[in-house]
Amino acid sequence: MPSSEPTASARTRRPIERIGATVLREFVQAIVAGEYGPGQILPTEAELTAEFGVSRTVIRETMKRLQEKGMITVAQGRGTHVQPITSWNVLDPLVLSTMISNDRTLGVLDDLSVVRSALEAEMAGDAAATVDDQTRLILRERIENMAESVSDSSVFRDADVQFHLAVMDLSGNALAANIARALILHAVHSDRYTGLDPTRAFELTLAEHEAVVEAIDAGDARRAREAMRDHILGSWQRRRLPTEKSPGM
Repeated sequence: MPSSEPTASARTRRPIERIGATVLREFVQAIVAGEYGPGQILPTEAELTAEFGVSRTVIRETMKRLQEKGMITVAQGRGTHVQPITSWNVLDPLVLSTMISNDRTLGVLDDLSVVRSALEAEMAGDAAATVDDQTRLILRERIENMAESVSDSSVFRDADVQFHLAVMDLSGNALAANIARALILHAVHSDRYTGLDPTRAFELTLAEHEAVVEAIDAGDARRAREAMRDHILGSWQRRRLPTEKSPGM
């Protein structure tokens, strides 16, 4: 009887979706790392098909996805040009995570922390301006979770993120919350963003969060904004890794 076992080639063949995802990641990595610079024309479709060993369909789909991410433009008869970083969709999960993983100087994470602090400061102010008993209860629960996990770094970091997400939700500012949520959830998985924990880092972080809660609890929007901004920027500077030197320096 014919064997029902899949052949070796069938077992090792990658589905077209996985192949396309792999090629897309390689292109995003190449553009972010500067292997293809702004304004540069990418190789032809035929050349890319030969280079990656994939079908023209995979290459065309990859180019379409890169266009959607703002990383290239395709002009009939003029080729495919790489776009500058100002055109990229930096909130796209693949683009953002690749930028962070290639952030040797930490400039991307510096900028990310500034943007986070501005957005989350305003959201903390909004939460304070509309504070009610339910808001107070939610934030107290988040603070208690952090306080109970100071001795466990992974649990504490998760409780920290949940606190920030709660403030975002309580602000009522859905647009700012969506942007800030994308920034924090993709950055938090990076060792560069986690950085180094100085002495009593979690205790300091907990105290800063308590200052945010006290300001929101009091309905003091100005103080809530200041406390959140100071926390995000101060926490980043405490744990920021030394800047890596460029090759050859």
